Amino acid sequence: MDTRTSTPNAAPAAAPSSAPPQSRKGGVRTWVQFLAAGLVWGASFLFIAVALTGLSFTQVAWARIVFGAITLGLVVLVARPRVDGGPVLPREPAVWLHFLVIGVTGCVVPFLLFAWAQQSVTSSLASILNATTPIMTALIATLAFRVERLDASRWLGVLVGIVGVAVIIAPWNAELGGDLAGQLAILGATACYGVMFGYTRRFLSGRPIAATTFAFLQVGTAGAVMLLLTPWLAVGPVRIDAAVVVCLAILGIAGTGLAYVWNIGVIRDWGPTNASTVTYVTPVVGVVLGVLILREPLTWNEPIGALVVMAGILLAQGRVRMPRRAAARA
Repeated sequence: MDTRTSTPNAAPAAAPSSAPPQSRKGGVRTWVQFLAAGLVWGASFLFIAVALTGLSFTQVAWARIVFGAITLGLVVLVARPRVDGGPVLPREPAVWLHFLVIGVTGCVVPFLLFAWAQQSVTSSLASILNATTPIMTALIATLAFRVERLDASRWLGVLVGIVGVAVIIAPWNAELGGDLAGQLAILGATACYGVMFGYTRRFLSGRPIAATTFAFLQVGTAGAVMLLLTPWLAVGPVRIDAAVVVCLAILGIAGTGLAYVWNIGVIRDWGPTNASTVTYVTPVVGVVLGVLILREPLTWNEPIGALVVMAGILLAQGRVRMPRRAAARA
């Protein structure tokens, strides 16, 4: 099973792969799943922004993870997916500990960071910065977990991505607080995704676990952690209205639940490399919704920086390569 294209927030993103892009199979159903996942993950930043008008950032993160875990749990309960006739859920305690690690690094910590950051960062900017996940994954998977090997072209992609981040952050305009702190928190969240992807490749990718079960175990262990932390994260004053309830429900049930299942369907039909192109859909959706619905400002450096980051992703994922030098003549 290939778990490289799990998309944690909103986005999701795949670790670079040396395999060539796979041809696309599937029909209208696959396209619908792909677009639905891209739209929901891209809109997640809008949903977070609206939910924050009535809840604290910890309550938003708590609710989206718990709702997502319940949704995926029901899917697994009904579908009962198995691999080669094996058990629905793994039986080895070590495997559950591995899922606890990726549940914390792939859901609990980054979702808290995103919700905290969006108290000072616009949803459109958050969606742009979330697109750095493949860059973070390439760096961490190579240096920390050594499950990837980057050639010169892919290292150039990482460097180009870092330049794009610098353009987005615009340190020449930012102050040491509020907005800058929020942007750094989002980069911390995408770094957590990089740790999660690298850890998954190192310890879990080769295990016979159905993809839907895999998604449930990641979000489910994160939900269990959140339930244990309920007195500290979920208790407090709330201001609930229809918009907050709807956004929170979509964020949890669809964005942290069903979209994982849709993405798995795309991976099965298109392969992880082609499925990872959802990375290019989510920031566009996030920016459009933030500007049109929330009337958020968009400065020139944010879309320019996003394009530079996308160029870095193309290089880091091996989709575009530097021209090789002509071989020396004998």
